[in-house]
Amino acid sequence: MSEWSDSDGTQRIDLHSHSAWSDGTTGVGELFSQARSAGLDVLALTDHDTVAGWPELPAAVAASGVAAVPGIEVSSEEGTRSVHILALLVDPSPGTDLATEMARARSSRVRRARRMVELISADHPIAWEDVEAQVAGDTTVIGRPHIADALVAAGVVRDRSAAFDEVLRPSGPYYVPYDAPSPCTAVRAIRDAGGVSVLAHPGSVTRDDDLPLALIEELVAAGLDGIEADHREHDAAESARLRDFARRHDLLITGGSDFHGTGKPNLLGENLTAPEVLARIQERASGGTGVIRP
Repeated sequence: MSEWSDSDGTQRIDLHSHSAWSDGTTGVGELFSQARSAGLDVLALTDHDTVAGWPELPAAVAASGVAAVPGIEVSSEEGTRSVHILALLVDPSPGTDLATEMARARSSRVRRARRMVELISADHPIAWEDVEAQVAGDTTVIGRPHIADALVAAGVVRDRSAAFDEVLRPSGPYYVPYDAPSPCTAVRAIRDAGGVSVLAHPGSVTRDDDLPLALIEELVAAGLDGIEADHREHDAAESARLRDFARRHDLLITGGSDFHGTGKPNLLGENLTAPEVLARIQERASGGTGVIRP
């Protein structure tokens, strides 16, 4: 039995969430309080390209009783496709290739966001100041989700999901690429930093299409550890396709809510990871970062 399994097998583990340090709407402490209310036992904090929220995790864990898996959602790009990779239990120390790539991506995100707002403002009533007004407290990342919230506030779209579908989609006229590593480079950087890499929501509708299996096979060859098969943006057929691929390539299979607070309809705990998978993640991680327990 896994260390994360209760005698009745009811441990609830969500390995994908965001705080206001990136594009979520709640602070770390409130995030973990909500996780306890949702009945979670373990939650991974995986903000985009930043570990700014990690120092707050011990206090959040102590107050909530929910264990924390320190993580990052690392941005990468393949052509016009945005590919996100969860880096779990990774060493984020300055000077590593991973830290360098994340810093470059954060800086590029801001330049990209400004240019997208310039393009969008020609057709819709938003300005950069409207985007800045959507940032929830302290943050280290400004990106498309904040533009989406500005579009909602301006009455252009009904919610953040509609903004991504109608205005911010990668194939749309306002999309601007940014300086992010290739997916294979990101996977190698995560491994070199002692972390476990999980391809996040590869069937996400916000990409306009699924990631081709040939690309995922390249990531496997680069050292990919797992696939987030269970996600709100995967229907049953997509989850089954990804699970089959993962089993054939001996990859870890995870599930996560991709919770962003009020920024998205996603609910904490709506997709979960099996306790034995978390145990295998801990076994594979070698970066010195561990699960923070109550």
